[in-house]
Amino acid sequence: MTWTFKALSVLLNYPTAELQWAGGDMKSAIETEKLLPPAVQRALFALIDEIAAGDLYDLQERYVLLFDRTRSLSLHLFEHVHGESRDRGQAMVDLQNLYGQKGLEVSASELPDFVPLFLEFLSTQPREEAYELLGQPAHIMAALAERLRKRDSAYESVFRALVALAHAKPKGEDIAAILNEPDPDPNDFTALDAAWEDEPVQFGPAAADSCKDGLIARVRAGRRPAPGMPAGVHRPVLPPQ
Repeated sequence: MTWTFKALSVLLNYPTAELQWAGGDMKSAIETEKLLPPAVQRALFALIDEIAAGDLYDLQERYVLLFDRTRSLSLHLFEHVHGESRDRGQAMVDLQNLYGQKGLEVSASELPDFVPLFLEFLSTQPREEAYELLGQPAHIMAALAERLRKRDSAYESVFRALVALAHAKPKGEDIAAILNEPDPDPNDFTALDAAWEDEPVQFGPAAADSCKDGLIARVRAGRRPAPGMPAGVHRPVLPPQ
């Protein structure tokens, strides 16, 4: 088990009292493994302290606004490379199959490209293999870090940590391709709603592809919690070190 990956996974879950209480354990795990550059570790610890000391409802509202209402900050990896295309469905199947081959069972309510779930999977794999796998979406992690930096969000530190851990460093053009996509102001609710708006429903032979893609969108939308409500994924936090 690589506890640093586990700690990063926990940090990206919906804030709960359990997460607030686990701050000391997460710091201890990260310090013990010494996998992160000092500057990245300090920024990460600042986020842990911020969560531990914050008002829970404020933390939850911030999380929903960032990661559930803002499509450009989605914690679903394939949102940033496939959108609602047919390729996303196959990518989901391939990733779920990889989890199964490596012994991780995923419930029907969890989408395999959810970043906390992906990081939990990496935490169970041999470290070198985990670094290699993380290199594949490293450009997504870098783009999310940059978007969070623009918002002055301490969550930037999680994605900087992931870029630091990945063996394959992201190419500038790959990061730019994602950053060139629309990135609405999280306070502009009209723009945010437009970004999540579903495609018109089609009927007949031409509707075959869009139906599958639309199902993916509705599953994702149904899993986004309303402000103040718990999210669907709650993983055990780190045990005491």
